Formats: sequence, C-alpha cells, structure tokens
Amino acid sequence: MLRGRNWIFITLVALVCTAGWDASSVSGYSESAANQADSSRTQSPAERAQPPVTAEANALKLEQQAETLYGYVTEGNINKARVTMDVISRLFVQSSFDGLTSVEGVNALSGAIMDMKAAVAGGSVQQERWETSAARFRLAANSLAHPRQPMWLQYYKLIREDLNDMEQSAAKSDMTGWKTAVSHIQERYDTIRPAVIITRKPEEVNRFDAWLSYAAGLTSGSRPPGREELMNAVSHGREAARVMFGKEKDEPALSVPLTSREYGLAGWLGAGFILAALFYTAYRKYRGERSRWQLF
Repeated sequence: MLRGRNWIFITLVALVCTAGWDASSVSGYSESAANQADSSRTQSPAERAQPPVTAEANALKLEQQAETLYGYVTEGNINKARVTMDVISRLFVQSSFDGLTSVEGVNALSGAIMDMKAAVAGGSVQQERWETSAARFRLAANSLAHPRQPMWLQYYKLIREDLNDMEQSAAKSDMTGWKTAVSHIQERYDTIRPAVIITRKPEEVNRFDAWLSYAAGLTSGSRPPGREELMNAVSHGREAARVMFGKEKDEPALSVPLTSREYGLAGWLGAGFILAALFYTAYRKYRGERSRWQLF
C-alpha cells in the first residue's frame, strides 16, 4: 500500500514539473512573437514591401550625388557643396559595393572622397583644387556605376596627343618639351587614376604607374638620355596606355609624322601628269565600252 502511494506521489510531481516547463516555453515563444510583431509595426507597409538595395543601386545613387556635387563646385556654391559632401559620406558608409570592384577600387573611391572632403573643408577659396577634386571623385563614381563604358576612357585622346608631343620632343632631343609633355600626362592621369583602379586590374595600373615614373625620371639622371632611349620610352608608354584603355593593337597608330614632307613644284607636276594619264585611260575605256554596246 505504501509502495502504491509513493508511485502516485512521484507521478504528481512529474506532472507538475512538465506543466511548468511547458508554461515557460509558451511564455518565451510569446515574448519572441511579440517582439517580432513590434518590429513589424515599427516599419511602414511600404518599407516592408521594398526589396533589399543592391550594390548597383548604391553605385547609381553615389554617381548622382557626385554629379550634383560637381555642379555646385563649378558654380562656386561652396555651402551646398559641403552639404552634399556630408550626404555622400553617409551614403558611402551605409552602402555596400560588393561585386562591383576590388578592395583596391574601394580604397581608391574612399581616397577620392577624403580628398574632396579636405578640399571643401578648407577655409580659403581654392577653386582650382575644388574642381580638380570634384572631377576626380565624379569620374570614380561614374566608373563604379558604369564599369563597361566609364567616362575616363575619353581621356585616351588627350594622353595620346601628349605621347605624340613626347615623340616629337624625343626626335629633337628637346628635354624641355619632354618635361612639359610628361607633366601634362601626369596631371591627366592623376585625375582619372581612382577611376582606373576601380575598373582595371592592378597589374595594368601598376604598369602605367611604373612607366610614368620612369619617363619623368629620365630628365633627372646624371647624364642626359639619348634619342633612342627617349623613343623607346615613348613606345613603352603607348603600349601601357593601350592596355590600360583597352584598345586593340590593330587600331590606328598614335603617332603623327614628325616632319611635313615638301614635294616642291616638280612633285606637284608629276602628280598632275599621273592623274591626267589615269583620267585619259578611264575615258578611253568608257568610249570603247560604249561603242561595243551600240553594235547591238
């Protein structure tokens, strides 16, 4: 009889413990559900319906702000430029650009933003520096948003012209002209370099960096470089630029004739005689064909 009462007591204790565990589980679940409900209530229906923002959308927003900033800077409206710069800084921190560029590209974009912030935060008016920094950031943002056809590719024609100037200076061993041409390339490349890093491979960027450093250092040596050495440097620069800008090898050459050829009076008379002979031959052939068809 005692043994039976013990079993009844043990059974009652087990039932009480089980009921307590179920109640705590239900209470915990209810709290979690309530928290989720509160979180859902804090978001508007429009916010809950919106899909997550993509990296491409973030890049387009950044490009739009860069265009706005560039407009304010060129207008000289520094107050609105500072406000826009704050918006850009927050947008950059809150956005993800995963899959659009490399780590080097993100660092280059960040560097362009920091340079622009430093220019805008300056107390003195430095319009040229503002415009240069704004253009650099604008090209970088555009390169991130449009990696297949970025605006910085338009600089190829300008750098090609500078390479032609370098070639002409090399042919004359004109080191003053060489320095000027190299300086122009350095200025243009400094403007597009963050944008280039965003869309190009590191080895392509490093190749052009190394060539430009070499070309600039040719004038600082103990001995002046020879004509052949300068011409070789131009050739390497053309190839580095071709690779960086993604141009094909069979495109027209970058160089132009170094000197114009003077034909003189005899040359022009000879050319006129040849053209006259060609016209006469064509006329005779035309008359012969016409007479042959008239027989029918």
